[in-house]
Amino acid sequence: MNGPLNRDGWLDALRNIIPEITPIQALAAQAHGGLLVDVREDAERASGMPANALGLSRGFLELRIEQAEPDRDRAIALICGSGQRSLLAAESLRRMGYRRVSSVAGGFGRWKSEGLPIFRSGLDADASERYARQLRLAQVSEAGQAKLQNAKVVLLGAGGLGSPAALYLAAAGVGQLTLIDDDVVERSNLHRQIIHADARVGMKKTESARMALQALNPRVRIVTHEERLQADNVERLLAGHDVLIDGADNFAARYLLTAASLRVKLPMVYGAVERFSGQVSVFDPRRDDSPCYRCLFPEPLSVADAPNCSEAGVLGVLPGMIGLLQATEALKLILGIGDSLVGRLLCFDALDMRFSELQLARDPRCPGCGADATFGGYENIARQCAAVGG
Repeated sequence: MNGPLNRDGWLDALRNIIPEITPIQALAAQAHGGLLVDVREDAERASGMPANALGLSRGFLELRIEQAEPDRDRAIALICGSGQRSLLAAESLRRMGYRRVSSVAGGFGRWKSEGLPIFRSGLDADASERYARQLRLAQVSEAGQAKLQNAKVVLLGAGGLGSPAALYLAAAGVGQLTLIDDDVVERSNLHRQIIHADARVGMKKTESARMALQALNPRVRIVTHEERLQADNVERLLAGHDVLIDGADNFAARYLLTAASLRVKLPMVYGAVERFSGQVSVFDPRRDDSPCYRCLFPEPLSVADAPNCSEAGVLGVLPGMIGLLQATEALKLILGIGDSLVGRLLCFDALDMRFSELQLARDPRCPGCGADATFGGYENIARQCAAVGG
């Protein structure tokens, strides 16, 4: 390309060095492991895009392609509205070292006219704006946002752990949050239960949390249960959800949660705090290699051995740290991305500002999930915990 060129001359010159393929050929390349990237803007893709394509706007392509696809030998086809921007984008990728880059001739207009499969976003203008920053993540995109929108997360407790977890799950666009808590807002809790406010002291925690969450994101459905988790309601309250956030502050509730999560195959994101330290893990009964909570604590401890926050005290920001980690794990489970904390116990020490990790293997003799474990009923579990004051 010697000398100055006008736009048409530039595009003609690019066609001599960038292979152009038809939409049908791009679809076939997808089926054989190729990547199709739609480089149109977010607003253009809102009305539809090629099925299973990666949406990556032209303006961000060079900044984000390496994160989305680091393999420079993978076949990558680029598509835009008419086949012009995709040529320019293909040239940029070639300059970055991607060796098997092509442009889809005719763009999305031709893709549609040939009746090829299209993914139509369920996102309206409000959702596209509200979730714009996470939609840009290749691991989320519109398909992932749809998963979040259809997900149901149940949170036991609207307190120290439940507060940050619920706020960030609502902000991320999780479709339904179910809050279980029979307590009221107390002034002594406000230093860590940041979903509540001084003006709502004395109000039911579930109602106070509902008000805050709806103010943050009115698109999220909030379901509240103002009841204490017990043997006769645990399975009913958890059924029908995709992820459980454990914000319990006593062994009785955690043992009931564990038993129910095993029975209804509900992944449980565990979190606990005391004084200046906290821990997080994921117990996923859908996986054969996952331990359960009772692999960690086979038998309930007494209140003296495991005091709650009101007895032992807690640094206010600590539940925020642990609750955010729980929300992160919940989002990863819903989206099916990353490496979850299954089989790992993540520990945090606020005084030393240090994270450490312990391997947590499944115990074949575990009374909860072991090969010889038997379920004697939720009432038996409640009595066992009551016997040690848990």
